[in-house]
Amino acid sequence: MNDLIQAVTVYALPLIFAITLHEAAHAYAAKYFGDNTAYLAGRMSLNPLKHIDPIGTILIPLVLYFSTGGQFLFGYAKPVPIEFGRLRQPKRDMAWVALAGPAANFVMAFMWMVFAILLRSLKIDEVFFLQMAKAGILVNLLLLAFNLLPIPPLDGGRIVVSMLPHQYAYKFAKIEPYGFFIVIALALLKVIYLWVMPVVVIAQTALQWMVFPLKFLLN
Repeated sequence: MNDLIQAVTVYALPLIFAITLHEAAHAYAAKYFGDNTAYLAGRMSLNPLKHIDPIGTILIPLVLYFSTGGQFLFGYAKPVPIEFGRLRQPKRDMAWVALAGPAANFVMAFMWMVFAILLRSLKIDEVFFLQMAKAGILVNLLLLAFNLLPIPPLDGGRIVVSMLPHQYAYKFAKIEPYGFFIVIALALLKVIYLWVMPVVVIAQTALQWMVFPLKFLLN
């Protein structure tokens, strides 16, 4: 029980921010490229209550965290309503709208990493804040990697659909109704790690290069 309480207190805020800003970024990108459906539905908002799904945002991530020892984390929010046909150039703009969510997670991971560096440079040894910063980095990188999985309806799948020629894009998009079951099967077989972990390592390496000047200045 103590482990559960500790995990909730450390991971709750990073997870809520990660999923909320991920979805808000989709809504903002959709509006920017011509579809204001999500905006009119109130989803271009930083209010977590607009995006949180009790099961997908809270229960499932906690269950997966404990059942996999923190190696696999998956969560989702209420789907942002997007009508791709209303985008100015639907096929092209679909990729940018899809990429907005993982990009938001990358930015948040960067901010949590900067936060961790500032804590150390200011000699603030409060364990809770250090753990929260690490949780923020981990949660955002895992969500980034997971959502870039090239299976629709995940963001990576929509990016692939956008990039493929029309005839192949149409065929590939047909697997969307089965995408969730494919992802679950890949997770159970642990094949999903072959995608998620390399992407996490690449993103983390990029972040470390980005924050190196700051670490150098503060040391």
